[in-house]
Amino acid sequence: MSRLIVVSNRVNPPNPSEGGEGSVGGLAMALAAALREYSGIWFGWSGKTIPEFTGQLNMQRIEGVTVATVDLEETDYQEYYNGYANKTLWPLFHYRVDLTAYDRSFGEGYDRVNRRFAETLAPLIEPDDIVWVHDYHLIPVARELRRMGITNRIGFFLHIPWPAHQLVVTLPRHRQLVEALFDYDLIGFQTEESLQAFEGYVFSEVQGSKNARGELVAFGRRTCAAAFPIGVDAQDFAEIVKSDNARKTYDRMMAHSVFRKMLVGVDRLDYSKGLEERLIGYERFLHDHPEMRREVMLLQIAPISRDEVEAYQDLRSRLDGLIGRINGAYAEMDFTPIRYVNRSYRRDELAGVYRAAKAALVTPLRDGMNLVAKEYVAAQDPEDPGVLILSRFAGAARQMKDALIINPNSPEEISDALERALSMSLAERKRRWESLFDNVRREDVTAWRDDFVTALRARPGPDADEQTDEPAPVRTLDVAARALKSGPEARAMRG
Repeated sequence: MSRLIVVSNRVNPPNPSEGGEGSVGGLAMALAAALREYSGIWFGWSGKTIPEFTGQLNMQRIEGVTVATVDLEETDYQEYYNGYANKTLWPLFHYRVDLTAYDRSFGEGYDRVNRRFAETLAPLIEPDDIVWVHDYHLIPVARELRRMGITNRIGFFLHIPWPAHQLVVTLPRHRQLVEALFDYDLIGFQTEESLQAFEGYVFSEVQGSKNARGELVAFGRRTCAAAFPIGVDAQDFAEIVKSDNARKTYDRMMAHSVFRKMLVGVDRLDYSKGLEERLIGYERFLHDHPEMRREVMLLQIAPISRDEVEAYQDLRSRLDGLIGRINGAYAEMDFTPIRYVNRSYRRDELAGVYRAAKAALVTPLRDGMNLVAKEYVAAQDPEDPGVLILSRFAGAARQMKDALIINPNSPEEISDALERALSMSLAERKRRWESLFDNVRREDVTAWRDDFVTALRARPGPDADEQTDEPAPVRTLDVAARALKSGPEARAMRG
């Protein structure tokens, strides 16, 4: 069997001695699961900066995974990571054009680092390897590898939303960015909505088309694009919640919330997560339901990230002020309505927190998927489950229809959902949870991994027939592609 080479901006294999993979952001968990199944290499940036780029590889074996990392120089870090990735693409792809920074040096740094990644990675690639590149940081990697003569199958998965056509065209050199994606054999998106937005750009902006095989054709090339909703290791998470550390955390949370129902939010501190809107909705709930004020408390866990980026500094200041205002207005001597924590927790600790929470608020303004929603469901007690309140703008909302789906921009909808969640009967909570957990278990990280890798392996090689305008017989690719669109039913068809 061919090796799998995973390429991501950061390399972060899980350490079981630290409670397993991180929960705030599920990329590490998903990639670790893939590399347990397939031998290969995880390649990416070490997270360290040096005075001058050398391209020297650091190879090591961590928990059965071969890891290859490279250091970047400080200019690379500022222009590629803080610049183009996090000041340009991230806000744009999350529909925040008002926060998007367009600077030519950012784009130059982005191309330079992707070229350096490709040059460092290329010697590691063997003829039968398949390469799986992850996320918006590394869109041009396949283009650079192709220029170096690499003909292996290369797939790309976008973990964040792909924005509407009208937003993409606000990006200088947007055509070159999209063209770089056509050097991949397979492009994966979290949702059908993102897939359709990408296809809309291809059809409208560059007059692309779709051939008889279902491939997108543009820029003189062809590629396959499909939706692959990412999941969590639901069974593993359900077991983690039974661990000693999870139980201790659960007991602590129950003791601190005695006589009250704890609500929880777990998000990286980011403007896309709808944290301000969530707090304003919670404030509306406290205002509208004075009889329930002393019955609830909100624990908001929000690890700080990208604190060198001004927009994140501003967000943190606004949140501090908002939480101070709400606590000042509604706190009493023995009660504070919001407990706010800016640090990360181990996965087993979060499992205990989730299980103790009577409701989870997952209210992003725009999110590719959001695995916190799925982890919360996986951690619940089947005999007394909590209620998931979920933004319609999270990719997970397409799968998790038995959550309380809300518009996070509406304080009234958040308030109403909280009142409904806290007064919901046990029978309804169990019915909703059973449906949600069934989906989380079926559409898990293994299904995501297998669907993508199977479809990538089935892509025609470099010697395949180049004819794109004639009907083609149904092949493994076609079956795999159907599986991406119809989920477990089509996977069952594959056998």
